Amino acid sequence: MYVPQEDSYLLKSVVKDYARGKVLDMGTGSGIIAIEANKYADFVLAVDIDQESVNHTKKQGINTIKSNLFSNITEKFDVIFFNPPYLPCEGKIKYTDLEAKKGGSAVVSEFLKQAKKHLQKNGKIILILSSLTNKKDLFKGYEKKIIAKKKMFFEKLYVYELKLK
Repeated sequence: MYVPQEDSYLLKSVVKDYARGKVLDMGTGSGIIAIEANKYADFVLAVDIDQESVNHTKKQGINTIKSNLFSNITEKFDVIFFNPPYLPCEGKIKYTDLEAKKGGSAVVSEFLKQAKKHLQKNGKIILILSSLTNKKDLFKGYEKKIIAKKKMFFEKLYVYELKLK
C-alpha cells in the first residue's frame, strides 16, 4: 500500500476545489484522496490494483474495488483523481508505487487512453506528475492546465487538470 508522501498531499490540496458529483479515485493507495473527496462529492469510488489498499480504504468507509485501471469499471465520472507511478525507470522496477517504464509515463499513458470512455461530458481528470516524467505525446486528446505545483529536492511536482478536447 502506498503511504502518503508529498505528492499525495499536493493532490489532496486541490480535492476541495474539484470533488463534485460522481468521483473516482484511481490508484487510491491509503485512500487519502477518496476520503477527502467524500467530504464534497455525491458519490466516491476508490480503485486500486493492490488488495491491501482496497481493504484499508474500505475500512475507512469508502466504496472501494480492486481493478487494474478501468478493467472492473463501467461507469462514467465527473472527476477522476489519479496519483500514478510516474518516476522514470528503464530497468527492473524497485518501487512499483512510484516508478513506471517509458520514462515514467507507461501507466499514465494507458490510463489516459482508457479514461476517455469513463468521463462524463465536461468531466475532468486531476492528475499529478513529476518534472522527470516523459510527457511527450502524453496528453493527446486532452486540454491541460497546471493547477498546483511544488518544488522538491530533485524534481517539481505538477497537478494537471485535463479535459477532453
